Amino acid sequence: MDRAVELNEFLKSRRARLRPDDVGLPYRGNGTRRVRGLRREELALLAGVSVTHYTRLEQGRGQNVSAEVLDAIAGALRLSGDERAYLHALARPARGSQEVTSAPIRPGLRRLLDSLVLTPALVLGRHANVVGWNTPAAAVFADFAALPEERRTIGHLIFLDEEIRRMHGEGWTRLAREHVAQLRVLAVRHPKSPQVMAQVDAICRESPEFRRLWHEHHVAVATHRDYVLDHPVVGELRLSAELVALPGDPELQGMDLFAAEPGSESEDKLRRLVATTTRRPSPRQPSSR
Repeated sequence: MDRAVELNEFLKSRRARLRPDDVGLPYRGNGTRRVRGLRREELALLAGVSVTHYTRLEQGRGQNVSAEVLDAIAGALRLSGDERAYLHALARPARGSQEVTSAPIRPGLRRLLDSLVLTPALVLGRHANVVGWNTPAAAVFADFAALPEERRTIGHLIFLDEEIRRMHGEGWTRLAREHVAQLRVLAVRHPKSPQVMAQVDAICRESPEFRRLWHEHHVAVATHRDYVLDHPVVGELRLSAELVALPGDPELQGMDLFAAEPGSESEDKLRRLVATTTRRPSPRQPSSR
């Protein structure tokens, strides 16, 4: 991802969301505006910065912009917390960051994954690729072992797997939007991971819906959510998901855990599904001993 281009497009898309009367500015003109949303000079006025200063930033030439100026611009644009963090990451990237190469799942993490006998769990790499899964996750979501590694990503599953889309039903639209917003954050968080943009390019070629959402520049970090799935084997499944960070594994995004309410019909269905599935968990890595 080209940071200057992304910063330009992100700021323009956020200006386009606002109108002068949304932010208390008097409307000036003859009834027509060539710019959708706020003009640069209007945004600069709201943020308390010079038009020249803001223009340089939007054009990707604000290398020395301060955190205080970014916060003022974020406030004027009414950015959410995730959007504000995204703006800072774009305009003030961390220096000296290095790409962390992928590595096999640690034996301890592998044992934890296998021990969750009634909790679907996915280990996610830094570009939302599925690098590990247990039997319950395979039973509920997909036969990951049968998928080519390059298509074993959350994005490919959501946008290109018809069974996944059918299972999510009316919730698919929200899920798709949230994932694209998360993927955009990952692209900036890990600028030296070419797999993120390679994945974006690949799915853009195959999915017009993904392509449209990507160009809307939504930004959000999803750490928990509730699902209502129409599973082809057991019917309705209600699951709560939590994305758990793994600080000791910087090459990983985290572990996605899914749980049914104890004693619920969904828990009983999940138990039956896991007991009868023929899908396999992710393979163990050879011992280094």
